[in-house]
Amino acid sequence: MNVRAKFVCTEVTKRKGWDKVNPFVYDAEFTIVHGDSEENKKFFAATPCGNLKLTTLSMDTFEVGNEYYLDIIPAMDV
Repeated sequence: MNVRAKFVCTEVTKRKGWDKVNPFVYDAEFTIVHGDSEENKKFFAATPCGNLKLTTLSMDTFEVGNEYYLDIIPAMDV
């Protein structure tokens, strides 16, 4: 079963990385979208609710306020 969820980025924070090659990492936090638009109302009603936190090495990967799709598919289908 494939699921497409839609999240909005609510926060991006910078913190110390784990070595000299990656001195900083960026934590991006997301929450599920809600009824700001007709599409968001449909996603809110039809997909799982929750929060998501991702860490990246690039500070400009995610932007607060932007919306992102998250496709969840079984790994064996890739």
